[in-house]
Amino acid sequence: MTDAAVPARAASGLKAYEVVLEWVDARILDGRLAVGDTLPAERELAKMLAVGRSAVREAVRTLEAQGVVSSSVGAGAAGGTMITAVPSGALGRLLRLHVALANFPLPDVLEVRVALETLSVRLAAAHATPEHLAEMGRLLAQMEDPQVDRETFNDCDTDFHVLLARAAGNHLARDFTAAIRESMRLPILDAFRTVGTWDEVADKLRADHRNILEAVTAGDGDRAAAVTEEHIRSAWRLITAD
Repeated sequence: MTDAAVPARAASGLKAYEVVLEWVDARILDGRLAVGDTLPAERELAKMLAVGRSAVREAVRTLEAQGVVSSSVGAGAAGGTMITAVPSGALGRLLRLHVALANFPLPDVLEVRVALETLSVRLAAAHATPEHLAEMGRLLAQMEDPQVDRETFNDCDTDFHVLLARAAGNHLARDFTAAIRESMRLPILDAFRTVGTWDEVADKLRADHRNILEAVTAGDGDRAAAVTEEHIRSAWRLITAD
């Protein structure tokens, strides 16, 4: 594989390893690198991009952590480094961290949650398996236990929504939905801990989840989407009422 040398790093404003990352990103996006392709050997790539070999190694480690490449043992730091399909877990982890750290305004998070979760629940109504439905029922049963503590309640609430996304059968919708909902786990738990009318809030959330599960079980995507949207909006009004 050959390519023209990039402009001097100083002129680009990038760190040395970022030059390598940008080179890989650009070639994946324009189709010159695809799953199964191998990057140039470490020495060759360092010379091509006018960076040190340590920068190539750092870039490869970053790409490996992101699930974009895998390096064959004994092939050198970059030699034998192959483009891989990004594992769902790696993508989900990155999404969760970025959503959690970005401090997006609440209205933005709510609207995206509504869009994603209504899509997911419509698909779940069509594609949920008996195993999915049984697990949702188990989570709801835990939430309906009168002795359940708020942290366990919140964990079951989060897992219920993530499971709905998984049941949808659309991997991209699933990962985005799970990332946003899981990034909200701690903020929602903080709200649960301080809300003054916990019993009222918990009863309303239980009823909402029961309605969602009933609609999904019945295969009624329209109803499932409607009750999910109302649940997301009303739940936040309840726990932020103060």
